[in-house]
Amino acid sequence: MNVEILEKTDTNLRFVIRDADAPFVNALRRIIISEVPCMAIDEVVILENSSMIQDEVLAHRLGLVPIKTDLNAYNLREECVCKSKFGCNLCRVALTLDVEATDTTTVYSGSLVSENAAIVPVSANIPLVKLAPGQKLKLEADVRLGRGKEHAKWQPVAVCAYKNMPQIKINPKLCDACGECVKVCPKAVFAVAEGKVEVRNLLACTLCLDCVDACPKNPKAVEVTWDKNTFIFNLESTGALPPERILQEAVKILDKKTADFLKELAGEKDETS
Repeated sequence: MNVEILEKTDTNLRFVIRDADAPFVNALRRIIISEVPCMAIDEVVILENSSMIQDEVLAHRLGLVPIKTDLNAYNLREECVCKSKFGCNLCRVALTLDVEATDTTTVYSGSLVSENAAIVPVSANIPLVKLAPGQKLKLEADVRLGRGKEHAKWQPVAVCAYKNMPQIKINPKLCDACGECVKVCPKAVFAVAEGKVEVRNLLACTLCLDCVDACPKNPKAVEVTWDKNTFIFNLESTGALPPERILQEAVKILDKKTADFLKELAGEKDETS
């Protein structure tokens, strides 16, 4: 297997996986979405809420605020040494919010005060509720690690998808550079240069085959296929974790699952022998 990084930013990671198969890549995708843990607000105690928004709706909005995560400092509650349903400083972080409006005010995520300066909302500009003059909001919230399979608020990614590597061939004997494939392509994969149609942006191809349908030639001058063992993987973090850390954790989890499966398989063989 060979991996090539195409793009890497604070929130995005795009790479090519070669010499792999679809089950492996899909397993990686599913683990990223459902198994890699991140922080989210889990329980909210509303002490005072005179706003127009109901307590339950407010708690739901708070739960969907992405929280910066430190996987090295905190444990999953079910794996923590405290073994307490209330948690401890190794598996929970407390946030507080205390706002009283003197004028019409929008309360943003930046108003949440954390007992750990590293565990805060990813953005301070997420609107939570609007308060009219005299209205007050006071609450306490518990943040803990969780997994996406429990609730979507614990998914560390906003986008996690892959596609096969496109393969496009243009037959120079059939193509007369009419440009129909260039016009119809939504991703500007093709371009006409020096009286010839050429592929300018192969990786942008979505394999929609519109270019093939638009070609007036019979047989078609454009052939679009894909490499069954090469994939373009795109991962966009919510900001809770760096994208490279998400990928690293997913690979660790996949390795552990594979090792556990092989141990169980070996155990069954020993019992039947």
